[in-house]
Amino acid sequence: MTSDKIGLTLGDPGGIGPELILKLFSRPEELPPAEFIIFGQQSLLDFWSEKLKLKPQRSSWPASGRVVSLRETGQPLEMVIVGKPAAEQGLVSFSFFEAAVDSARRGEIQALVTAPISKIAWVKGGLPFRGHTEYLEKLYPEAIMSFWSDRLRVALFTHHLPLREAIDKIKKDNLIGFFQNLDRDLKEKETGIKEMLVCGLNPHAGEDGSIGQEEQLEIIPALDQLRKNGLEVKGPLPPDTIFRQGLDRPDRLVVSLYHDQGLIPFKLVAFDRGVNLTLGLPFVRTSPDHGTAFELAGLGLASPASFQQAIWLAWKFGCQKKIKSGS
Repeated sequence: MTSDKIGLTLGDPGGIGPELILKLFSRPEELPPAEFIIFGQQSLLDFWSEKLKLKPQRSSWPASGRVVSLRETGQPLEMVIVGKPAAEQGLVSFSFFEAAVDSARRGEIQALVTAPISKIAWVKGGLPFRGHTEYLEKLYPEAIMSFWSDRLRVALFTHHLPLREAIDKIKKDNLIGFFQNLDRDLKEKETGIKEMLVCGLNPHAGEDGSIGQEEQLEIIPALDQLRKNGLEVKGPLPPDTIFRQGLDRPDRLVVSLYHDQGLIPFKLVAFDRGVNLTLGLPFVRTSPDHGTAFELAGLGLASPASFQQAIWLAWKFGCQKKIKSGS
């Protein structure tokens, strides 16, 4: 019996999260050898099992050597609104996440995998967070959003910010602090990353200052200082070619300066199997790289591939590493 515990959240009750979990645990032999704790509600699993004609799952069941249990959390919903954001569902999905994070902080689980939530539903519910990462940043200001796949690995200097605010964050001291935190966590997790490739902000990485000044004034001085401190950082490199240098190179991580700069190329090559990994936490947190897919909710067409990869990556960095160290 394994002592490794991975927490899972159901995500938004009206999205595809519950469907993905039901599908994954219908084939538990394809999951890592861990104990799984689902933070959610039995009534939601029952609702989606019946609606999608999937095998029902009870609050505790053995699954091919993997123990799966459910931790009831949040106020029960009177009804599920399928395929639409709703305030009550946003609040319930947040309660799943909040309880799971609290469990991880207490050391009850080694890793956490979160199903997609609706940012609109969180806003409707009066929550002050744009998403999972922003809540984690409140607890751990050094949290970093990154994305992993077999073909490409990307970290974001800024993520869910308007572009103007993201540009305003590009300052030498901010960059130095970010890369120091990133480098430390990559090494602690034994990710195998040996070199960080850094995007420029402007076309052609500023063309020696002829197309914007951010590279000359902020980015280059920061990277020069980091290299003096022994960090393997390369750049700033033209954003339109840098991702080719990181593609199919598991020893390289591309660092983008704002959300879409990194996520457009990543999702182009790894949308179905990409994983969102939050770095800078004392525990491992992953999620699939897609959203609630409200347009697919209730149709039975949602693929669990990205969620499955998120579970395996959580196990690799949260549990397998512990096994290797003998702890």
